Parts: sequence; structure tokens; C-alpha cells
Amino acid sequence: MKFLKKIYGGLNLTWGKVILFAVIAGVYTGVMALLPFARDTSLEDISIFFECWILFGILIIMNSKSNLDSALKCFVFFLISQPIVYLVQVPFYEEGWKIFGYYRNWIVWTILTLPMGYIGYYMKKDKWWGVLILLPMLVFLASHAMGYLSKAVFWFPRHLLSCLVCLATMICSVLGIFTDKKARIIGMAANAVLIVGIIVAAIVDPYTYNTTLMIGDGSRGAVFDETYEVSMDPRYGEVKIDYSEGIETYMLDAAFRRAGTTEVVLKAPDGTQTVFEVKIRYDGYDLQKK
Repeated sequence: MKFLKKIYGGLNLTWGKVILFAVIAGVYTGVMALLPFARDTSLEDISIFFECWILFGILIIMNSKSNLDSALKCFVFFLISQPIVYLVQVPFYEEGWKIFGYYRNWIVWTILTLPMGYIGYYMKKDKWWGVLILLPMLVFLASHAMGYLSKAVFWFPRHLLSCLVCLATMICSVLGIFTDKKARIIGMAANAVLIVGIIVAAIVDPYTYNTTLMIGDGSRGAVFDETYEVSMDPRYGEVKIDYSEGIETYMLDAAFRRAGTTEVVLKAPDGTQTVFEVKIRYDGYDLQKK
């Protein structure tokens, strides 16, 4: 508990440290976005999603000295860190400086850190209503955790670490920011409801990746119609042949329920089989005729 109190309000966060922190965070994030081994893992998530940046913002707020100090430090932190994320990637991006087109959304969020940092500082008053200020961030973290849990179930254990970071941030923020008993009870009750909701959603409505693997015109090495049979290991999902009125041809559609490598088998009416190896990812696949 002492450790939480230290990082949630006991740090001497000078302007120099804020700037250094922004530079390190920006460089690290840009590098993670480039490294092939980080792709589709928790290491890459910081370059796409918000959970770590929410944590950084909360820590800056809680270690600031006034409302204005909090607002300005949050603003400068994001003003420095986010352009660096894209600057690091410029030499490796096919279209060079055009990567800064992705920065447009972050400009809006950077500006919003001014009021968020100013209002967020009131959490330091350690009152029960301070939880209401923290609540939007808890909900935001919970929504991220739900997405990561779905990904982890689909492609275990990828993104599991990001899910755990979200949940840990939700719990530690309540315990680290508030000492008031009423505030802690309300905050942890909110966390409990959100976490239960995340787990229930993952069980009741698991993620399914729906896609078309190929069309039956032979372009992928097979011609087929409704007389063909198609099968796949049911652990990975389901495949079926449908007719598309729009393009007037047969399509091989798939509903994947987990990632990995499996085989899709097309069986002609005469018993001839065509086998494809499919490598399934969370939002993509590689299909190769064997």
C-alpha cells in the first residue's frame, strides 16, 4: 500500500522529469509499433490503444501540485510524446511523413488533457465524489480490458498482459488515490461491477472472426459450387459454401472462433479432395493450397 501511495502522489514530478518521461514513452511506443515480434501482442498495444496513456495521465495528475500544474503537465506530456511516436516511425514507413496523418486524432486528445488534468486534480481531495471523476477512466479501462480478454480467449495468450494491466490499473488507481473509506468502497464496487461485466461478456458473446476465404472461380486454386462439401476442425470454427447474388458466384465463408493453424478440406461429388492450410489471426488469415 505504501508503494501505491508513493506512485499515486508521492513522487517529485518536476517539469524536467515530465519532459524526459514523455520522450521515453514516445520513443518506446514508436519502436514497439515497428518491431515484427511485437505485432499482435501486448507489446504493440501501447501504440494503438489508450490504457497505458490513461495510467500515465493519472500518475501525472496525482503527482502535480495544483489544478493548473496538473493540466499543463498532462498537456505537455502528450504534446511531446505523441509526435515522437510517429517521428520514430517516419524512416521505416513506406509513405514517410504521411504517417503523421494518424496524429490527427491525438491532437484532439492532447487538447482535452487540459480540462481533464485540471478537473482530475480534484481527486486529490480524497472525497467520495472524487470517484465520479475517476469513473469515466475506469469505464474506459474496462472497455479496453473487455477487448483484450476477447482477443486473449481467441488467440491465447496474446493480449492477456494488456487485459491484466487494465484491471490492475483500475484497482490500483482506486486504492492509490483514495484513503477515504467511503470513496474506496464506491470505487471498488464500481470496479467489481465492471470486471464481472467484462467476464460475462467474454463468456456470453465470445469474439468470432467472420470472413470469406475464397470464391469458387478457381482464383485460389479451387472451383466449387453447392454440390461440394467443406469441412474444418470444429475447434477453430465453421466453414460453409454460400452463393452470392451480388457477384453471382459461390463463396467459401468462415466463422473462426480461435486462432491457430488448421486445414480446410473441399470435397468434390466424385470424392476428390482439395486441402488448404489456413493460419488464423485475430483479424486476418493466410490461406495456402497444400
